[in-house]
Amino acid sequence: MRRVITAVAVATAAALGLAGCGSDSGDSGGSTELELLVPIYGDKTKPYWEDLVKSFEAENSDIKVTLETQSWDDIYTVLDTKVQNNRAPDILELDAAGPAYGADDLLYKADEIVSKETMADIEPSFIDSAKIDGVAYGLPTVASTRALFYNKDLLTQAGVTAPPKTWDELLAAAKKISALGGGVYGYGMPLGSEEAQAETSIFAYGAGASWEADGKMTIDTPEAKEALTFMKKMIDEKVTQPDPGATDRTPLLDVFIQGKIGMIQGLPPIVGQINEKNPDLNWEIAPSPTPDGSPSTLGVADYFVGFDKGEDKQAAIAKFLDFFYQQDNYVKFNDNEGFIPATKSGAEAAASKPELKTFLASLPDAKFYPATNPAWGSTSGAFKSLVGQIQSKPVDEVLKQIQAKADETG
Repeated sequence: MRRVITAVAVATAAALGLAGCGSDSGDSGGSTELELLVPIYGDKTKPYWEDLVKSFEAENSDIKVTLETQSWDDIYTVLDTKVQNNRAPDILELDAAGPAYGADDLLYKADEIVSKETMADIEPSFIDSAKIDGVAYGLPTVASTRALFYNKDLLTQAGVTAPPKTWDELLAAAKKISALGGGVYGYGMPLGSEEAQAETSIFAYGAGASWEADGKMTIDTPEAKEALTFMKKMIDEKVTQPDPGATDRTPLLDVFIQGKIGMIQGLPPIVGQINEKNPDLNWEIAPSPTPDGSPSTLGVADYFVGFDKGEDKQAAIAKFLDFFYQQDNYVKFNDNEGFIPATKSGAEAAASKPELKTFLASLPDAKFYPATNPAWGSTSGAFKSLVGQIQSKPVDEVLKQIQAKADETG
């Protein structure tokens, strides 16, 4: 989920006065017109939205929804152009860059674009994750947390009787698995440029770290030092794959799926990848280990936002989003994309799927990137380029370098 939105677009939109002087009224002969812009996750995305829009319009003849789908590679540029030209969509799905427009008074508040019943059904941790100055502008669409995927056969061969709950247990299990030899690694630690910030956050959040406080990036902290020190210990004791700093998550997950890694942190869509690529793999999922075994996980979500263009479309937007969040419609959306629902009713419906049990249970304990902070983009980039250096440099030095990069923007 690569996500960056340009500050230039937001500033330009504010200068144009998007919130107060929208374009056309959208009212054609008593019919409200809504423009919907969503990203493409896979082959099922566009057909899903086409069917949903058709069903919605059949029940709401006074509202017409114009659907636009864009790839993740293009949606940021498309959105930038729309906003700069005062033609923002009425409803947008994006990552936390979407709710970030709330800082410039361009959006409806989240509780203004769904009913009270829908709002109450959404898991609070996901609403809180993208607040700006304590105000929620985004409604989570797809959600995911991280959990520990483990190879049951390798653990058994290594004499590990249960998946690790603590860091000490993780290190001990990884040592035993690595000792099996034959190109097998105990733990997969991807600290390359693809998603080093995620792997680091999983450990750091488990140690109680937070990457932001009072609007400032807080990277060089005792909690982060504890996490990176443990990560370095795992590398130094050779229980990970070689050269974690040059390893990206996607290819490393393929190594796990091939049966050559004992444990690795993963997302819900990996379940489908295993079933497709190696259905014979004997695997299971457990909560991410933490220093003392207490629950903690990294959460990621995409969000719906509603642009307030002064066209009085609030009620129509709420009707459409309430329709989307109806249990059957919403669960189908997440099933198609391989994620977990961020609503309580959706979680109940998904609870029958054993492979999602651990992810669902971790939702209330999820901690998120401070993605609505303008400094997070450069901070995340610093993690990607620098944190892998812990394999050859002191942890203190690496943390100071990342903090310096964060401070340049913050």
